Amino acid sequence: MSWLDRVTDQADALMRSRHLLETGRSAEACALLDRVLASTRDPYSRADALLQRVSAVLNLGRTAEYTATSELAFEAAREVPDPYLLGHLHALAALAAHDQGALDRGVSHLVRGARALGAVDDPDRETAWGWHDLAMAYSYLSFHGYALSAIERARQLGGAAGIPDETFAAPGIRLRNAVAMDHNGDTDGCLRVLRDIDADLASFLRAGGLTRLRPIGLAAYGYALLRRGTLGERSELCQEVDPADLLSRGGDSVRSRHLAQLGAVCLAISAGRPIEAIARLDTLVGAAETLGAAEPARLRSLAYARAGDHAAAHQADRYAFRLAAQRSDRLRDVYVDGIAARIDHEELRREAARYEDEALTDPLTGLPNRRSLERYVSAVVSRGDRAVVGVADLDGFKAVNTRHGHHSGDLVLQRIAGVINRVMRRGDFVARYGGDEFVVVLPNAGTAEAAEVARRIFSAVEDEDWEALVPGTPVGVSVGFAEVHGAGPALREALGAAFEVADREMLRAKDAARGAYPASRAM
Repeated sequence: MSWLDRVTDQADALMRSRHLLETGRSAEACALLDRVLASTRDPYSRADALLQRVSAVLNLGRTAEYTATSELAFEAAREVPDPYLLGHLHALAALAAHDQGALDRGVSHLVRGARALGAVDDPDRETAWGWHDLAMAYSYLSFHGYALSAIERARQLGGAAGIPDETFAAPGIRLRNAVAMDHNGDTDGCLRVLRDIDADLASFLRAGGLTRLRPIGLAAYGYALLRRGTLGERSELCQEVDPADLLSRGGDSVRSRHLAQLGAVCLAISAGRPIEAIARLDTLVGAAETLGAAEPARLRSLAYARAGDHAAAHQADRYAFRLAAQRSDRLRDVYVDGIAARIDHEELRREAARYEDEALTDPLTGLPNRRSLERYVSAVVSRGDRAVVGVADLDGFKAVNTRHGHHSGDLVLQRIAGVINRVMRRGDFVARYGGDEFVVVLPNAGTAEAAEVARRIFSAVEDEDWEALVPGTPVGVSVGFAEVHGAGPALREALGAAFEVADREMLRAKDAARGAYPASRAM
């Protein structure tokens, strides 16, 4: 077989796998993509195949493969000068982060995905699918307004590429918006959105049937019909289509299975079988992630109400509302932290603009690196400003890597970087020095200010929920500070001496903390 024949075969196989993904046959797509990856040497074909494979393992819920598959895909995409690939990968990585409960990491991927897809010069059919998957990610992470904007962009690009409108109907986005309203007490708003979803389904039926709708879309339409029934409204469309049949046609994705499980609960509630509904809820595994953690609790409340147990219904409803409120609080925290980090980043960019002649950023945490730190401190002291340097070293980090692996260790380092950056004073400087060691610089500060900053650092680290991120391996931090004295020719020696003193103080703090671990200490 000639080189051209092999390239043509690979292109055909990638088109076939994409069709399999679009029609809810992810397991077949995954097998085909593995064959392509075993034979291709073309960088773009490899990147495209790995991108599709990420989508396939996400659809199948093969969570153990998320990290390795994503890392390979990102590595391949960076070798190809195409922002679409990176943008689409970030969208899928946001979905993976949602499944893993890492909301802050998911938001970071959403931002990067939108920026990369927005930078595509000549958007095409693939770019439309990238925006579609970004819209899905926005929706699952509860950014419903962003999801609607992104899916509209997908429709525009898809229409220009000849993709039918119904392909990007995305009823799941509006369904998640609807149930979120119900979880937060706006049942009337939920019903309005569910009626709109039903109206779209009716228009597709009038236009010739459901054959052009994607399987996951069919499942979402089926659930929307049944969910109206749980709220006391039976849709007239139930006389034309069987919601349970729509749910059964959702393809092989894990989210379709979740919708089918929750849909069976809705059907039992609507049919006046609340005891069956409660029994089904007791056996659910993982389904909460598809429509939010509050959905099973809300359905339990509706089932108890239908059974006449209004006290239990009220208790379940309060629990659903509390889960929804916790999600809203977490989203708000991530948003606020993101705004603060962006402001700090812009200030840092202005401060470091003179040093753009070489890389000055740590790629893992996004913080300035050692070279940037050295130049910054030199500049501060050269101006004659007072300064205090602090060395922060993690406690318990070796156990994280040993028990959970280096990927979890990277997540801890990223989280620590954000925590330290968040509690700094305006104008303070934070850098990753190497490994699990960070350095902070407090310009125009003395020992009193340093002590307060140290207190804020270890208090913030102690308040983090490390058990959720790396169970059984508590994380703490020890900090040591020293003032910088010197200028002119003696500056380098002064800086070196200050870092040595700060490092000794940090080690002394670590020794003192060992008797009270996991509590963090500072000297």
